[in-house]
Amino acid sequence: MARPTPRLIDALRVTAARLEDPSTKYRWAHMGACNCGQLAQTITEIPREEIHRRALERAGDWGEQAVEHCAASGLPIDHILDAMLDVGLELGDVTRLERLSDRRVLARLPVEERRLSFRAREDVVRYMRAWADLLDEERAREVSGVRRVGAATAPASPSDHAASDRASSRRG
Repeated sequence: MARPTPRLIDALRVTAARLEDPSTKYRWAHMGACNCGQLAQTITEIPREEIHRRALERAGDWGEQAVEHCAASGLPIDHILDAMLDVGLELGDVTRLERLSDRRVLARLPVEERRLSFRAREDVVRYMRAWADLLDEERAREVSGVRRVGAATAPASPSDHAASDRASSRRG
C-alpha cells in the first residue's frame, strides 16, 4: 500500500472534491479523466487531454501501464507514473485505484457500501476519501511512534524516523 505522505493524502482529498463538482469531466474509459487520470491531474497538474495523449503512446489501461512501467523508458506516461510514485503511491495502488479494489480501503466503508462500481463517479469519491482517511491514520500512527509490520504494529525505531526523514527530504 501507498506511503502515507501528506502530499498523497492531500491529492486524494483534492481529487475527490473536484470529482464532486458536476462540471468536472469524468469518464472511466478516458486515460486522463478516469480514476487514475483524475489523481494524475491533481499530482502533476497536467491537463486530462495531455495525460490521455501521453498514455496512448503505449498500449493498455492504467493497470497495464503500471505493469509495464519503466522509469528509464523515456515514455511520457512513465514520467506521469514516476510523479505518482514520488508522492507515495506504489504501482499496485494504480491498478487498485482504477478498479476501486484495495481491500483495506474497502474495509473502511460500511458493509452495504463496499460493492463499488469503478465507473461511478460517486463511488470513486467515496473510495478516495476512505483511502485518504486510512493513510491519514497511518501517518498519525507513524508520527506517534508506531509503525506497521505486516498486519501488526510495532514501535518505530529512531533509525526508522531518520530514514523516513532522509527519504522525505530527497523527494521534496
